Amino acid sequence: MAPNTNTAALSALGVSIWLDDLSRERIASGGLTELIADRNVVGVTTNPTIFATALAKGNAYDAKVAELAKAGTSVTDAVFAITTGDVRDACDVFRPVYDATDGQDGRVSIEVEPGLARDTDGTIAEAKQLWSAVDRPNVMVKIPATVEGLGAITAATAAGISVNVTLIFSLERHRQVIEAYLDGLEQAKEAGIDLSTIRSVASFFVSRVDTETDKRLDAIGTDEAKALRSKLGIANAQLAYKLYEEEFATDRAKALLAAGAHTQRPLWASTGVKDPALPDTLYVTELAVADVVNTMPEKTLEAVADHVQLHGDAVTGSYATAQQVFDDLKAVGIDYDDVTALLEKEGIEKFDVSWTELLDTVTAALEAAK
Repeated sequence: MAPNTNTAALSALGVSIWLDDLSRERIASGGLTELIADRNVVGVTTNPTIFATALAKGNAYDAKVAELAKAGTSVTDAVFAITTGDVRDACDVFRPVYDATDGQDGRVSIEVEPGLARDTDGTIAEAKQLWSAVDRPNVMVKIPATVEGLGAITAATAAGISVNVTLIFSLERHRQVIEAYLDGLEQAKEAGIDLSTIRSVASFFVSRVDTETDKRLDAIGTDEAKALRSKLGIANAQLAYKLYEEEFATDRAKALLAAGAHTQRPLWASTGVKDPALPDTLYVTELAVADVVNTMPEKTLEAVADHVQLHGDAVTGSYATAQQVFDDLKAVGIDYDDVTALLEKEGIEKFDVSWTELLDTVTAALEAAK
């Protein structure tokens, strides 16, 4: 089957389509391979929620769980074995894409334990452990963009680890993430590491920004406030791309790029619309631009394949309009810094809950397999 024309068109604009989902069943059934061929999918992202959901469904993990139970494996070690095993196998599925794109795509991301989000040293240690355990050049380790995570991003990059920085909500934090990446590249260069082997993406969240802001706009209730609903998520991401362009055009960045380094591409995350009144491909069409990743849940991916209406580069000509959205939101009383700080806090809490669910699911499975 030929690739879908809509996903092919999105790819032609320079957008790398990554699937925001992974499971043993999807790997074993060949479904992941089909998405590469049919939907132009060139990468996968995972998180604790995705693994908790996968383990709770069907029986694809029964054999592995039985093996771990027989060996007397602890719950945390079992989770580590199951998740790194899935990611390793997915890396193998995507290896041809990795080779064909010289390492830019064909990537599979695995996240450090959410409980380490405020622990720099703990994050560094687990990032190295995950990198070693998966043992594939196309894995990416996800590190949250907390203040404590910034040092871990630098240290992991300096060690030659490819990092997917997650949970970025604000422009200032995005700037700090880029700085942390450049710091890491400079240290890696000093250590004699081949910079061309290091890749990174900065996962900038979109729909969650609209959900929180729209709630506040509805509470304000004026016509001016209501007119600004569902605008900040896109404007925020558009200005994040502007920041990306500016930061990688500095003399410092240019020197690293000349030495073989790569830019840290923006990755649009949380791109499934939460408001059913919005077009289901909104965060795809309005954020289409070269040199980005859009990581989509399968529902959004299928909507794109079915009926997306692209209109070319929707970002680089949008900066003045995006800034006006920021100005208008401030004028009606929206505190951008408060919104983004709350979203970071909630993001960590949500992954903590999912991690607990994942541990509980594996605990029950191990007990049942004894």
